[in-house]
Amino acid sequence: MLGGHETKANTHKVTGTLGCISPEYATNGIFPVKLDIFSFGVLVLEIVSGKKSRGFPHQDHGDQLMSINCLPMIWFCSCVLLFILITTSGASATDTIYPNQTLKDGETIVSASQAFELGFFSPGDSGWYLGIWYKKIATGTVVWVANRELPLNDPTGMLKINDNGTLQLRSVSNNLIWSSQSSIPVTNTGSNLVARLLDSGNLVLEDDTTSGKRRIWQSFDHPGNTLLPGMKVGMDRVTGIKMNLTSWKSSGDPSKGSYTVWMDISGYPQLYISQDESSFLQRVGYWNGMAFTGVSRPKASSLYTFDYDFTETDIYLRYTLVNDSFITRMMLDQDGNFLQLVWTNRTQEWTIYMISLNDECDTYDSCGPYGSCNNNTSPPCACLEGFEPKLPEEWSVGDWSNGCKHKNLMTSENGNNFKQFSNLKLPDSRDSWFNSTMSLGECEKVCTGNISCTAYANTDIRNGGTGCLLWFGELIDIREVSTRDNSGQDIYISMHNRNIARKCISNLFRSAWEKEKKKKKKKKLPPKVIVSTVFAVLLLSFPLILYAWKNMKKSHPKIEGKLKGKLYPSSFHILKAFVNEDPKQDLELPFFSLSTIVKATSNFSTNNKLGQGGFGAVYKGMVEGGGVIAVKRLSKTSRQGLVEFQNEVICIAKLQHRNLVKLLGYCVQGEEKMLIYEYMPNKSLDSFLFGWTPSRLYKITHFTNPLNPVIETNNKFETVADENNSRLLDWPQRHHIINGIARGLLYLHQDSRHRIIHRDLKASNILLDSNMNPKISDFGLARMFKEYETEANTNKVVGTLGYISPEYAANGVFSVKSDVFSFGVLVLEIVSGKKNRGFSHEDHHDNLLGHAWRLYKEANPLELVDAALGGSWNVSEVLQSIHVGLSCVQQHAEDRPSMSSVTHMLGGEGALPPPKQPGFFTEATKSEVESTLIMPQVPVSINEVTMTQLEAR
Repeated sequence: MLGGHETKANTHKVTGTLGCISPEYATNGIFPVKLDIFSFGVLVLEIVSGKKSRGFPHQDHGDQLMSINCLPMIWFCSCVLLFILITTSGASATDTIYPNQTLKDGETIVSASQAFELGFFSPGDSGWYLGIWYKKIATGTVVWVANRELPLNDPTGMLKINDNGTLQLRSVSNNLIWSSQSSIPVTNTGSNLVARLLDSGNLVLEDDTTSGKRRIWQSFDHPGNTLLPGMKVGMDRVTGIKMNLTSWKSSGDPSKGSYTVWMDISGYPQLYISQDESSFLQRVGYWNGMAFTGVSRPKASSLYTFDYDFTETDIYLRYTLVNDSFITRMMLDQDGNFLQLVWTNRTQEWTIYMISLNDECDTYDSCGPYGSCNNNTSPPCACLEGFEPKLPEEWSVGDWSNGCKHKNLMTSENGNNFKQFSNLKLPDSRDSWFNSTMSLGECEKVCTGNISCTAYANTDIRNGGTGCLLWFGELIDIREVSTRDNSGQDIYISMHNRNIARKCISNLFRSAWEKEKKKKKKKKLPPKVIVSTVFAVLLLSFPLILYAWKNMKKSHPKIEGKLKGKLYPSSFHILKAFVNEDPKQDLELPFFSLSTIVKATSNFSTNNKLGQGGFGAVYKGMVEGGGVIAVKRLSKTSRQGLVEFQNEVICIAKLQHRNLVKLLGYCVQGEEKMLIYEYMPNKSLDSFLFGWTPSRLYKITHFTNPLNPVIETNNKFETVADENNSRLLDWPQRHHIINGIARGLLYLHQDSRHRIIHRDLKASNILLDSNMNPKISDFGLARMFKEYETEANTNKVVGTLGYISPEYAANGVFSVKSDVFSFGVLVLEIVSGKKNRGFSHEDHHDNLLGHAWRLYKEANPLELVDAALGGSWNVSEVLQSIHVGLSCVQQHAEDRPSMSSVTHMLGGEGALPPPKQPGFFTEATKSEVESTLIMPQVPVSINEVTMTQLEAR
């Protein structure tokens, strides 16, 4: 046996078999590794010839089998052997990784036809990556990268199939760099799982059982900057996977760049190229059955065909080759150009076959509403026929952003005149309505019957046209296209002026009102009859009114404070006055009698108590019919709770969103004030995340000085959760919860009727239904803004320590960015399984935000991940979540993203800007009762003079 660095050795005793011993060994006793090769060569010649080397006889000479005279035969045999070895090696070159195998640097797998190869590569100075590239042609052209966002520091990575049924890329120190994740459950994690590289360039993880192959995961569902034939752009509506293209940062850095190709499905599905998060660079348009509307390109019938699929499970576009002899790919480069490239054998290089952004008319919305762009005219922008510039002075100097408006003269009296326009790139179809089976005539009738409809067209132009597409707002991003290709389309645009239409409607209503008024005049009764009738009714009903008033006064005491002097019997109309002094507001909220609630909760039994909130307890109840409810009972001794009760009803009564807890009704009777919610069987998120909750909970009740918060405790309230709960919450569930909370906040901040700031977003206020869907709850501290309002000031700062933003704690300024800060804290808590407040680490005194910031700066963000998750998490999703969390907790409110941007970032759309230092990132090590928050350059301490009674929240 030789050492790892040794290649030969000497001996004084030569052993072996004559005829197979090498000359240097037989002569000098030197035995290198080549000794075995010599013996192997002898063995090969013996196998080929069927003769022994020693004792070989020949009638013409006395040489051995390897004699110089036998060289022609030896040469022939060697060639035959070499051919056998090469062909055998080629046949056995694997395209598969098995569970007991690993792929390391220097090793690759090659698809069956040797079209694609998978291995490790380094494109520049950015690190080492696992990727797929062309094998036979265009060596070095990478089409897919696994660990885009987290490169290896050196080429010592290792790819293998893990025991839990995922592909995992680990570093030499066994750190998880990347892993595949699938929504398909893996029931068999044994030896049947294989990873295989297909001839299409698709890396698949399959359950290779005897009954057939079941695909668990595939790289085609997670494209990079390249779209290969058969790869999709769109969305899997079952798993929620978005298949978008994202550019590289540079030619040497495959991490996500600034540009994205994605499919919007808010109206009729269409493709966009966007820059950063939401800035539209180009609208590729939608597929009209023959081409992308308005995108000029060569005829593709000889090269490829497009396939558009829109079902309940999938919505996507993909292309397939007509002739397999062509090699083509589509790519989004780092400058935002969406290219189609074809390989040319003659020049051995890629040739541009098509580029999406050809001229200025391809730029999104270049001519404004009702403006049409034509690159063959100067200037390129013009108003559609029947329209005129909104601002002529801006239009004359080349500013077309405000677009055009209807000409009054083009409007007919009935307001339903439609004009046909041909050879146009159809307008942006976001927020449109469509039906794939209607005819054009039926489409016209639907549009004509809706005064808001501004245009209609066919969705598919094949076979004379089918389908119906309706627009309801201003028409933008229109261009004239050449008649030489099939990308243009007909559209029918309404020519009516809305002001005239409104006037007509107003006249109709006025006419109807005047007719009704005349009818009433004809039926008018004499004054004497009316007076005598009213007097008789009042006389008869007076004793009943007096009796009811006395009983009402006994059972319903007056409410103090703002609503003092008003009586509140158990009626829906009284609740309207209670929550809003405007009697016109209609909350449409069911009333539950006190007897119904008492019966449902078994007289508020402790066995039915779900928890204790800041202003009262929450009980589980069973109503008739088997329905389960949650009853929030306001404490009778809490004056603060009255305002919060009012606030919660106002804020949530009309909110309807899948990620907001639903208010089912109310009860106001005597001293009892209760809200009835849908029941959440999995309770709150904190019980799953943290495993335990300290027996003392702290809540800021108010600030007499913004820099001196009053913190109080309630020693009686204690919640102890199962310490194993955090293990039950796997990464897909956590990621689902993060996205759900983000969507709920986006609804509150942007999409609801009024802009609502929650002000107390935290893990205990996120409830989980039976399917682990998150629901934002507890709107007692929420504030409602009008649409144009973005922030406000207060002298009374409320909320929960650990979640309050710096500007709110220091200056009493709260805005939607205050909720964004709380959301960021919550995201980092979900990823780490640790609470921000009370977090401790042996190496420093930072809280969770500071700890996450340290790891981010040290390029070790994955160390933040909850150990309870093991290795079953998606690296890219985790990194994305940590990055979003740190972006949301930045010190200055203006640096934090909006919730609209957050949802885009969590969906993998657009680049993630680097976060800045978080606020409230350090926490001093004092006792919990005297804890002091430390914000950079802003001292925050305990006010030991002012005390306010607090009930634990």
